[in-house]
Amino acid sequence: MDARTQFHTMPDGRRIAFRHNAGRGPALVFLPGYMSDMAGGKASALFAWAEREGRACLLLDYSGCGESGGDFAEGTLTRWRDEVAALVEARTEGPVLLIGSSMGGWLMLLVAEALNDAGRARVAGLVGIAVAPDFTDWGRTAEEKARLAAGETVFDPNPYGAEPTPMHPGFFADGQALLRLDSEVAIDCPVRLIHGQRDGDVPPAIGLRLAERLRSDDIQVTLVKDGDHRLSRPQDIALLLRAVAELAGD
Repeated sequence: MDARTQFHTMPDGRRIAFRHNAGRGPALVFLPGYMSDMAGGKASALFAWAEREGRACLLLDYSGCGESGGDFAEGTLTRWRDEVAALVEARTEGPVLLIGSSMGGWLMLLVAEALNDAGRARVAGLVGIAVAPDFTDWGRTAEEKARLAAGETVFDPNPYGAEPTPMHPGFFADGQALLRLDSEVAIDCPVRLIHGQRDGDVPPAIGLRLAERLRSDDIQVTLVKDGDHRLSRPQDIALLLRAVAELAGD
């Protein structure tokens, strides 16, 4: 366990692991991908940059992931959105900049909607890396959707590990209720999207489609011709940090 790891207790007793660096705002909040955690390369690089630059930064593990308590099989976008929003409310002040990777790019939309509810407008900007909104829909065959809807867990080959990647029926049902690409996404802050053109998991067209659906006019999409889904090479990290620095006001 990283010495900087702390825990936030949710109302039902779930303990959510997080790391927080105090500093000037807007606070940077990193949202990992599906079955990922705050120990990943992009999250670690962002946190180290924030420490060097004296910027506020918040990393976390969703329940059932990384160092947090809970069962991954019970994880849903709604559950994880509420965990992120609770930590943002408890640990940050003022504007926040949400940075979402893959599934985290879907979750950042939901978190932004929650944080901006009731006219608070706390979200200063969004940075998405290989964003994957609606992947329960476009990422599944009709046969797989039927199995998931019937309560079956579907397992996928995992290119990053020995164990297959599960999608549980609860996550699938929740995701299908939170699709965002078929209508306007009512978010008005600046948005920067980075997508690899050699992404074998999320087609770059998904990032372009999201750019069309977002209500904001301040949107830039960067396509990395030789970039894969992870976008974790030094040059990819540098691109991410430049986007973050721009929206953070550096």
